[in-house]
Formats: sequence, C-alpha cells, structure tokens
Amino acid sequence: MKTTLGMDVLRCKTPEMVGKELWAHLLAYNLIRTVMAQAAQAHSCTARDLSFKATLQTMTAFAERLLDATPGRRADLYQGLLRAIGAHHVGDRPDRSEPRARKRRPKAYPLLTTPRNVARNQLKESC
Repeated sequence: MKTTLGMDVLRCKTPEMVGKELWAHLLAYNLIRTVMAQAAQAHSCTARDLSFKATLQTMTAFAERLLDATPGRRADLYQGLLRAIGAHHVGDRPDRSEPRARKRRPKAYPLLTTPRNVARNQLKESC
C-alpha cells in the first residue's frame, strides 16, 4: 500500500502536516477499496480477488474522462470503470512470501547537510 500510493516518502516537514498527509492517504485508500468493493459486487467476486494496483491505474486512466463527462454520460463511464476493474483479477498465490529487502543500493556520496549554495562554494574553494 505504501509504495502503490506513494507513501514510501512523506513530503511534509511539520508533524501536523505529516498527520494530514497520512489521513489523506488513508482516505484515498478507503475510496479505492470502496470502488473495488462495488466492482467486485458487480462481477460476483470478492474485493480481495481484485488487484489494488490495477484498480488505482484504471481509476487514474478514467479520471479525466469522468470529470469532463456530462451527468448522463458519467453513469455509463462509471459502469465501464467497474467493468475494467473487475477484469483485473489477482491470481491464486498459495504460500506466497516476499523477502523484505531494499532493492536500491545506497549511494556512495555523503549526505548534503548544508545549503546547496554553501556546498557549491566549498566545492569551488577545494578545487
């Protein structure tokens, strides 16, 4: 969920804003799960059978069309959205386990702990 929704790195700096960012992500997660439940009900399956990431990608693809649609056309587009989400089933994955490890290796460079312009000046002085 963290990686799919872009929560792996929080962008806010104050504790209050971090809390708001977390709540916004939880709201988005619940809205996506609600649409998944509606798609599952329309396709006579469970929401756990549907792919969360595929649902998010499908909703993103439909978003602009839904916003621009007339009210009469919006209902048809929403049914198309539910059909598209219902088509993305997750396969049967018995005994699935994934190792928890970082794929990206740390960089060999030191952290930038001073303002960038100060670091540039120090670099110029050392050359």
